[in-house]
Amino acid sequence: MATPSTDRRIDKLIHLLVKNATVVVPGPKIASEIGVTRFKVWEWIQKLRSLGVEIRGVPATGYQLMKIPDLLTPSLVRPELGAQTIGHVMVHYFRTESTNDVALELAAEGAEHGTVVVAEEQTAGRGRLGRTWYSEKFSGIYMSVILRPPLAPAAAPVLTLLAGVAAQQAVISSTGLAVDIRWPNDLLVNGKKVCGILTEMSAELDRLHAVVLGIGMNVNHGQMPAELRTIASSLRLETNRAISRVQVLVALLRELERHYGLLLQEGSTAITERWAAASSFARGKRVRVVTAAGDMLATTAGLDPSGALRLRRDDGREESLVAGEVVEVK
Repeated sequence: MATPSTDRRIDKLIHLLVKNATVVVPGPKIASEIGVTRFKVWEWIQKLRSLGVEIRGVPATGYQLMKIPDLLTPSLVRPELGAQTIGHVMVHYFRTESTNDVALELAAEGAEHGTVVVAEEQTAGRGRLGRTWYSEKFSGIYMSVILRPPLAPAAAPVLTLLAGVAAQQAVISSTGLAVDIRWPNDLLVNGKKVCGILTEMSAELDRLHAVVLGIGMNVNHGQMPAELRTIASSLRLETNRAISRVQVLVALLRELERHYGLLLQEGSTAITERWAAASSFARGKRVRVVTAAGDMLATTAGLDPSGALRLRRDDGREESLVAGEVVEVK
């Protein structure tokens, strides 16, 4: 049985406390406004406290929020997005197995374009090539976006590049860090991975039904597991300060909206050009290429209009990499 999403009334409780952050909100008022008993309010307050939300209880009076929480709940994110489509509908989980799995199910059930699934923790997050994604609770952004683009399935790889550029711009604007993109979808800071993107879709031969963009970003991880420390990092580790996950998520959703609009208005070339300008891996990078057919050394030579990476072998031959991964050779 799937884990239920966050009760909307808990989100209403958070919103009510945030809206009245400077005062003590009476318990009966909270119960009345969100439509539950005073005992249920007390129960949910305890749950929020266990999640690290600082709430002061005043005996026989009510509750006061001491600090705006860095939770990715709809009431804290959606008001910052205005009328944009991506993020207009948000499904929130405190804990779920995989936001991509949830989003794929919702897409199959008819969820509208722009629906966002976000979790504070994943227990079975996954990346490309069947790898697991380390999803420390309340530290990262683990989300999936449902898109219903009026495009052919061949355009799907460009959506991955679009998400990479959007994520890069969101991190830069939120942190000031220098961020590189490794084809097709890894964000690197100082050579270490801080974000990955997993694109999955349902389609027929001539049209896409739905595309799910899964984005995992390491934001406030204080340390990485020992086996990942040489290859992965977080925004907090790279800036030496705590980062607002809400701020980064809002920036990410805005950038996704902007770049998706650009794709529809100007076509895939507008995205591939921006990706190539944003990535040191686009051209002239010496790389080891890992594919199902084996490994090889090559030099990158730009992108195809489809988003495939052009490679120049040592014998001068060129070919396009559609699936696989690249690792810089130093």
